[in-house]
Amino acid sequence: MQQILQQAQKMQQQLVTAQEELADAEVTGTAGGGLVTAVVSGAGELKSLEIDPKVVDPDDTETLADLVVAAVRDANRAAQELAAQKMGPLAGGMGGMGDFGGLGGLLG
Repeated sequence: MQQILQQAQKMQQQLVTAQEELADAEVTGTAGGGLVTAVVSGAGELKSLEIDPKVVDPDDTETLADLVVAAVRDANRAAQELAAQKMGPLAGGMGGMGDFGGLGGLLG
């Protein structure tokens, strides 16, 4: 039992480290061939949004809105991929122990 608890504590430390790395990481998504660029943290927080003036048309705000949404979605997809890379090995480290009989919620 002691070994299981030590393993759980080690995994918890690794999880915290991975979460901190994700929060510090930034990924970029684009739309319209780079006309709109969104930067999000690895945790999915929108950090910045750049819009090329060429795409700004007061008579066609729908296209601009679509490009912004597409760029943010692209960046969030990249953030999810990064999270899967960082967290995937930790999930695999459970070694079939599931959620420690309900203790998994206490670890994260």
